[in-house]
Amino acid sequence: MSDTNGTGGTGGTGGSGGTHKAGAANDTPRAGGTSGGLDAALFTAWAEEIAAAVRADRDRLTALDSAIGDADHGANLDRGFTAVAEALAGGRPDTPGALLSLVGNTLIRKVGGASGPLYGMAFREAGKALGDAPTVSLADLDEALAAGLAGIRKLGSATEGDKTMVDALAPALRALTQAVQEGQDPAEAVGAAAEAALAGAQATISMQARKGRASYLGPRSVGHEDPGAASTALIVRALHAAVSRTAGAPGETSRWAPEGPA
Repeated sequence: MSDTNGTGGTGGTGGSGGTHKAGAANDTPRAGGTSGGLDAALFTAWAEEIAAAVRADRDRLTALDSAIGDADHGANLDRGFTAVAEALAGGRPDTPGALLSLVGNTLIRKVGGASGPLYGMAFREAGKALGDAPTVSLADLDEALAAGLAGIRKLGSATEGDKTMVDALAPALRALTQAVQEGQDPAEAVGAAAEAALAGAQATISMQARKGRASYLGPRSVGHEDPGAASTALIVRALHAAVSRTAGAPGETSRWAPEGPA
């Protein structure tokens, strides 16, 4: 599976990825951000959305991984996020940071292959960036996701164009940062990130893999969507669904089923 991490796409993220402690009551909101408003319930909803979306898209993710990987991406993520949902059912952490840390730690324990360490690191670093604030702003979320990408970078050296999860995550982060700077509301901002992640994942179809297991196929990897990029797009879309659900935005359901054939 080629959901390798990397350095690509961090330019223009607007944050150092962890130096700002989110949500403190006396913080001055940065341009495009709000002072708080995103609480542990929102991040719990995100985890629930991911678990439902992964379960719905499990077979497609496995099929993508069968073509250029080891055919376990869907099953691994389903197992991991099912474990996350079970952990949350036993008691939800009180802060967004603790919630994301729980997600990351659970994925590292439960998910094999490359995706467990990669996604686990991303969620844990995002949780650290949010600190112990009870609520965080959209700008804080942007910084947390930048910290997650920075965490992924610690595990490898993929860049955009290598046909990995970075090809979905990096453009999603750029879109979110721009939306924050423009002062968009959370649903609009995360929606823009979700669209960018999906476009990034689809763009991997024409790429030749240069990292991960898929790179062994050389030119034969062209013509297949990267499974790590596909699951990253799914995770960002789940965030949009959760934000829209909690905000009561029209046109969003509480569960997302992917379009098209599995």
